[in-house]
Amino acid sequence: MATTKTLKRKRHRTWDDKVLFSITNIMLLFVLIITAYPLIYVVSCSFSSGSAVSSGQVFLWPVGFTIQGYKIIFSYKAVWTGFANTIFYTVAGTIVNLISTVLIAYPLSRPNYQARKGLLLLCTFSMMFAAGMVPKYMLISSLGLINNRLVMIIDGAWSISNMILMRTFFQSSIPGELIEAARLDGCSELRTLWKIVLPLSKAVMAVITLYYAVGHWNAYFNAMLYLRDRDKYPLQIVLRDILNASKIDLSEIEDPELLKEMAGAADLMKYALIVVTSAPVIAAYPFVQKFFKKGVMLGSLKG
Repeated sequence: MATTKTLKRKRHRTWDDKVLFSITNIMLLFVLIITAYPLIYVVSCSFSSGSAVSSGQVFLWPVGFTIQGYKIIFSYKAVWTGFANTIFYTVAGTIVNLISTVLIAYPLSRPNYQARKGLLLLCTFSMMFAAGMVPKYMLISSLGLINNRLVMIIDGAWSISNMILMRTFFQSSIPGELIEAARLDGCSELRTLWKIVLPLSKAVMAVITLYYAVGHWNAYFNAMLYLRDRDKYPLQIVLRDILNASKIDLSEIEDPELLKEMAGAADLMKYALIVVTSAPVIAAYPFVQKFFKKGVMLGSLKG
């Protein structure tokens, strides 16, 4: 059996296949290098000494290994508060996003739902036309959500593009006969959704969960507009304030040694901030990587 497989592999691997695979591997290696090097460089700079970073001595590995940049950042109490706020906004907001998206996408995927064409047309219209920032601010203010944590969760409770993606998955991957069989067995629509549809939709749920979670983790604009108290700020706003506070007019410093030290500390803090804000999101990608291919393919079929 093993000999048969080996012969088939040898028969199909002709010289032009080998050339094609070699070229493909070289191109993928090149893409890997240009993608991975900036990440490695940022991490290396965050663990290097400030003088090495400011003088451009860091290329691949840390020079003068130190964690001074991270000590400076985490010495701020507001950073820990920002972490807690961001985790709360991400978890609570993603749960609300998933619930609202599922409850909208599932009825629109059912052919016997009479209002689905009109609702789809309304959703598509709202994707192309929006009221704007000022009317939205007036709406948030009239609802009493200014300086309220709920504004970070309720605002943008569902995405139309993600809803269409999930609706397409329900239509193309969940057999209608299975749903009809569940109805004949006495299941309600809600029980059918919970017991049959969602367990078969783990791929699209994982992809959309990551989309929503990344959006909440990186959210800062709504916080700038609607939040007033610093103890409610997400991590992105806290780190921005720290970075702005660390900016000093270096032209006023006459001591060259002090000037070099201050410039190095600012650069070191900048790279440490990038790592702190990006590492949790990057660490989450490998766990849903296998679902991405299916999610991207579904995104190309939105009919």
